[in-house]
Amino acid sequence: MSNLVDPDDIGYNTSNNPSFEQILEARMTRRGLLRGSFALMAASVMGASLSGCGSDNAAVEGTATATTTDTGTTTDTGTSGLTLSFNPVAKSVADALTVPAGYTATVLMATGDPLNNATPAYSNLGTDDAASFEFRVGDHHDGMHYFGLNTAGTGIDSGNASNGVLCSNHEVSEDKGFMHATGQSRPVDADLTKGVDADVNFARPTTEIDKEVALHGVTVVNVVKNGTAFQVNRSSALNRRINAATDMELTGPARSSDLMVTAHSTAGTNTRGTINNCGNGYTPWGTYLTCEENWAGYFYRREADTVRTAKEVAAFKRYGMSNATSGRYNWSRPGSSDTTDLYRRWNAGVTSTTAANDFRNVANTFGWIVEIDPFNPTSMPKKRTAFGRFGHEGCWPAKPVVGKPIVFYMGDDSRNEYIYKFVSTALWSATDANAGAAAGDKYMDSGKLYAAKFSADGTGTWELLSLSNTKVATYASYAFANEADVVINARIAADAVGATKMDRPEWGAVNPLNGEVYMTLTNNVSSSGRGSAAVPLDAANPRYYSDAKGTTTSKGNVNGHIIRWKESGGDHAATAFNWDIYLFGAQADAAADVNLSGLTAENDFSSPDGLWFSYATPGLLWVQTDDGYYTDTTNCMMLAAVPGTVGDGAETTINNQGVPSGQTAVKTRAGKKASTTVLRRFLVGPKDCEITGIAETPDGKAIFVNIQHPGENSTSATDPTQFTSHWPAGGSARPRSATVVITRNDGGKVGV
Repeated sequence: MSNLVDPDDIGYNTSNNPSFEQILEARMTRRGLLRGSFALMAASVMGASLSGCGSDNAAVEGTATATTTDTGTTTDTGTSGLTLSFNPVAKSVADALTVPAGYTATVLMATGDPLNNATPAYSNLGTDDAASFEFRVGDHHDGMHYFGLNTAGTGIDSGNASNGVLCSNHEVSEDKGFMHATGQSRPVDADLTKGVDADVNFARPTTEIDKEVALHGVTVVNVVKNGTAFQVNRSSALNRRINAATDMELTGPARSSDLMVTAHSTAGTNTRGTINNCGNGYTPWGTYLTCEENWAGYFYRREADTVRTAKEVAAFKRYGMSNATSGRYNWSRPGSSDTTDLYRRWNAGVTSTTAANDFRNVANTFGWIVEIDPFNPTSMPKKRTAFGRFGHEGCWPAKPVVGKPIVFYMGDDSRNEYIYKFVSTALWSATDANAGAAAGDKYMDSGKLYAAKFSADGTGTWELLSLSNTKVATYASYAFANEADVVINARIAADAVGATKMDRPEWGAVNPLNGEVYMTLTNNVSSSGRGSAAVPLDAANPRYYSDAKGTTTSKGNVNGHIIRWKESGGDHAATAFNWDIYLFGAQADAAADVNLSGLTAENDFSSPDGLWFSYATPGLLWVQTDDGYYTDTTNCMMLAAVPGTVGDGAETTINNQGVPSGQTAVKTRAGKKASTTVLRRFLVGPKDCEITGIAETPDGKAIFVNIQHPGENSTSATDPTQFTSHWPAGGSARPRSATVVITRNDGGKVGV
C-alpha cells in the first residue's frame, strides 16, 4: 500500500471477546519502520538482476530479460522429498529484481500497457488519454491466477501450459499520481503523505478521476508462450478490464435486501465497480475470484451520525466508515457539474428522502468476493454475498471431493480481525468441473459462513455466523434483522460468537498433499494495545519484543508469523481443528525468543503476506513479504519452502521482555525449525515494492509474480531525482507496477 494512511493499519474491532481467546488488537504499518542494518549475506549467489526494461508495440508483447548462466543446484532434500534446486538469493536494497542464478525474469505487463492493437503504447509521462485506460493494464498489481485455454479459445484446459488466460488484480491507483502529467491534483500545500481528503471543498478533475477509477479492478488477458518466452496476445477477444465502474450483479442472501438499495439499483440487485482488489482465488469450475479489501476508505461521508439509525452508525464504526471524510481519492466531487452516478455514487451520505434516490447504502455493496468468468468477455461479474462482507484479502478453495461441500478459506486483513471459511450447501459433482460461471450460482450463493476460534491447547473451532446460532441471534450489541444483515455485517457476527482476533490475517493456502491450511499473519505492534492487560499475549500470538530500525524502535510481534491448521478427520467442512505456528518471521541475528524458527541469512524475512502452494509441484510453498520493518537491510522478497506438517515441532515457552501487562513466559506450539534445506530466499524486489501475487503454468516451468508499487516513497510524481525507484524501465523513468514471468534457463520446473 501507499504511504497514505492504510486502513489495514487501523483496526475497528472494539468487541470484548473472551480475553484468553483475544489475539490482540493490531496497529501495524505495511510499510512502517523497524530493524537496524544487517550485513548482506556473503555466501549466497546474487543471481540474476532485472533492473530495467521497456515494452514494444507488437500485437504479441514481450519485454527485455535478465539472464545468468550458473544453475546454482544443490542436493538438499525437504520433508516431502522435494529438492530446492537453487542457491539462495542475497538480501538487497538495490533498485533491481533479483532471481537465482540459472533463472530469467521477464516483464510481461506493466501499468498502462495496452491490451489491444488499437490502443497506443503507454507514454509513462501522464499524458495518455483518460478514455484509453479502459484498455490498459491496471495499477498496483496484486493477486492473480493462470487458466489454461482450450483449443477453441472458449474455456478451460487445465493442462495447457503455453496458451492461457491470466487474471490479475489491481489493488489501488498510485497515490502520487504517476499516471497524471503533473501528478495527482491536491489542495494547496497538501503533501504526498496526505490524501486528497485534506480539504472538504476540494474538487478533482474528472480526467484524473476517470484514470484512477479505471486503474482499479482486474486485468483479464490472453498470454501465450512464444518460443521460451510468454507474451501478451493483444489480438485476443478475451482481453478486458474490469474496474471500479464496471456493472456488477449482487447474488446470495444479501441480494434485494433493503440495505443494498441505491439509486443505481432500486431493487438492490446490482452495483457498479470493484475496488481495492488485493488477494484473489479461483474455483474448481474454472472462474476467477477477486477480493475487495480496503473498500471502506473510498467513500465521501460528511454528516452527523444523528441522521442515521443506531445500527447504521454501529456498522459504520465497525467497518471504519468515518463521518468526516471525502474518501481516499475524493471521487465523489468532480471539478465539473456532472452529477451522474459515475461520481456521486462515491457519496455514502443521506442526500435525499429515500435510499432509492441516493447512495446511503453504497458501502454495503462493497467488501465482497467477486466471481469473474475469464472465458466470457461479455459476462457480468457477480458479488457473492454468502461469503460475508469484510476486508477480504483472498479466497482459497480446498481440493474438491465428490459428494462433499465446496470449502473456501478467507482472511480479513486488518488489525484484530478474523479468519473465516465458507462451506457450500451443494455437494460437489465432478460434472461441474468444466461448468464455468454457471456453477457459481450452485455452490457460492448458499452455505454456511464460519469464523475461527483458536484455543491455547492447540485446538480450535469454527463458529457459525447465522441467526440459527444463539450467540448471533441474541447478541446484545447489535440486533440482526435477518440473514442478509448477518452477511452484510459479518464482522459484527464474528464478534458475537467470540472469534479470535488475529494479527492481520492475509493470504491463505491449502497444501494439496495433506489438506492442511496455512495463513499469514503479517505483523503487529504495541500501539494497538498488544501485550496490555486488555489484550494479553497467548499461544496463537505469543511474541513480544523490541526491534529497532535506525532511530525508531517498534514493539510487539513486529515481524509476523504464519499459522496453520488441519481440520478434524481431514474433512474441510468439519467444525474443529488442530493448529500450530509454522514459521515466525525474524531477523537472523535476533535472540532465540524472537527467532523461534531458527532463520539464517539465507532465509530470514519479515512481514509474510502472499502465500501459494504449487499444484504442478505438490509440497512446494511460496511465501511473499510486504514489509517496512527490515527494509534498511533488504527489499521485499519471495521465499521457496518445503513445509512439514502440523505438530512436527514441539510445545515451546517464549520468554518475552518488557510486556506492558507484565507477562513473560508464554507457551505456544511451534513448527519444526526451518533450515535452508526447506526454506530459502528465491527473489528480492526493487526499492519500495511489495512482492505479491503468484501464479504458475500447469507444468510448473513458469511462474508469474507481481511487483507492486516500486518507488512508493518517492516525494514527487514528476521529478525523477525524487523517485526512489525507476523500475522496471530504468533510467529516469517513472516507476510502474508490473507482472514478471520467471523461468529456468534449462527449461526445468521452477524452484526444484
